[in-house]
Amino acid sequence: MILSALRKSLLEKARAWAKAEGLPLPENLTLGAPPAHVAADISLPWPMAVAKSARKNPLEIARSLAKSFEGVLEIESVYACAPGFVNIKLTDSALRANLKAITLTPETYGHDEAAGSTPSVLIEFVSANPTGPLHFGHARGAAFGDSLVRILRRLGRKVEAESYINDAGRQIELLGLSLMARYQERLGQPAQIPEGGYHGNYLKAIAAEIKNGEKWKADDFNNFAMDRILKEQQRDLQTFRVHFDHWYHETGLHGSGAVQKVLERLKEYDMAYEKDGAIWLGTASQEGDDKDRVLVRSDGRPTYFLPDIAYHLTKIERGYGLIIDIWGADHHGYVPRMTAAMAALGHPPQQYKALIYQLVHLFRGEETVRMSKRSGDIVELREVADEVGVDACRFFFALRTPNSHMNFDLELAKKQSSENPVFYCQYVHARIGSIFKEAAKQGILGTDEPLPGPNARFLNSPEEKALMVKMAWFPELLKSCEKELSPHPLANYIMELAGLFHPFYEKCRVVDPANAEVSRARLLLCTGVRDVIREGLGLLGVSAPEQM
Repeated sequence: MILSALRKSLLEKARAWAKAEGLPLPENLTLGAPPAHVAADISLPWPMAVAKSARKNPLEIARSLAKSFEGVLEIESVYACAPGFVNIKLTDSALRANLKAITLTPETYGHDEAAGSTPSVLIEFVSANPTGPLHFGHARGAAFGDSLVRILRRLGRKVEAESYINDAGRQIELLGLSLMARYQERLGQPAQIPEGGYHGNYLKAIAAEIKNGEKWKADDFNNFAMDRILKEQQRDLQTFRVHFDHWYHETGLHGSGAVQKVLERLKEYDMAYEKDGAIWLGTASQEGDDKDRVLVRSDGRPTYFLPDIAYHLTKIERGYGLIIDIWGADHHGYVPRMTAAMAALGHPPQQYKALIYQLVHLFRGEETVRMSKRSGDIVELREVADEVGVDACRFFFALRTPNSHMNFDLELAKKQSSENPVFYCQYVHARIGSIFKEAAKQGILGTDEPLPGPNARFLNSPEEKALMVKMAWFPELLKSCEKELSPHPLANYIMELAGLFHPFYEKCRVVDPANAEVSRARLLLCTGVRDVIREGLGLLGVSAPEQM
């Protein structure tokens, strides 16, 4: 990968230069993409970062540093630019070699050679209560978490996905009582949904499956409802192309004694105390939380917080160096208290991260589609996925930063035109497939030939170089996703790569029997674009169709 190799060369040169200049040695060099109006492929901002401590003009530092980079194999030219950037143009030979590397092993393109030095990661997401169908709001968290897992794995990180099943507590009792009421209604008996219970029509369908329920106890209704709902949730997630390595049950947490164990540990650390008959966690003394929290109520029942702390402790005990929670906006206030709880147990803040994704506002044309789980008026994940397709759902979610609110337009998601972002990207992949069929038909490329020959030296136009430069950035975009813990840089990158293909296709004739060597070189370029788009879409859980 050209940029990884270049970074090593630049870092080696920069350290030698900094030592000679008496400046701080750079630990790393961030490679940035310059603005469109700058005649360069890469921009380094490091001189500005060091200028203040060095008490030197950043532009002077940039000029001196640029001079030290002269002679690096991958660099065609290098120059300084105000206020303190070092701008680099890559050689055509380096870009062509990178193109060939992509087409030879596209499934590993983007792998980070330093992957083995990073901690193992556990990402928990979805974790919906098994009290009703997954609604469309859950879809954003599901797509977010699954895409992040895929991207980190492509980089070579050891990462696993987990969903926590809240199958204990008052909400499960209310679920069972609500199902009992629906079953009694089915028998023609008077019944009433309990206060705080679940009114959704899905419980009527579940009640219709019950046989001989007159003999059931409350727990039987609880278990029957959870079993049916959880199976539906898992089936919907599978259809949504979301995979979990583990499903962790809260009941197992209680059964293992982990909840009592963590309470005793907090007491040992003098972080838990009694007041007004309840047991409290002294999180107000920890950075980030604003007050102490109840762990065990005065009647002896634990709050949701205590088993959640125990669950997070099990993650660390299972050997994960980094644990990441992905939660909906309604859990925003939960972040500081869990962060404080982890600190109370003696774990460093860098070992735990909580990511919040914001609400999705669903529209059909100009009409708002509303959803409310408890009232029964819900828009289920499966409904939207069936209507617009999994591809549109997942790509639309990936285009936005998780911490921004999102308007999801059902009509736009169904459009078969360039207005639809996912169609825009998939169409390029499909078009390249059609180009290859035509090339085989014209005799330029044999039907059994997997790749065009090594003649990338014919790729000289600005449009061709722009595509090669963009493809060279793919591994860096994956690292940006890791740094930001979000798939949105990748989704926008795919859009930009697809956008660069259109002017290339318009200005550079690909299938031209009169210039077979040039055609084969351009087919090689098309292969690289096709492979990067396919791999990128796959990391977002989106398909790459051969024809549309």
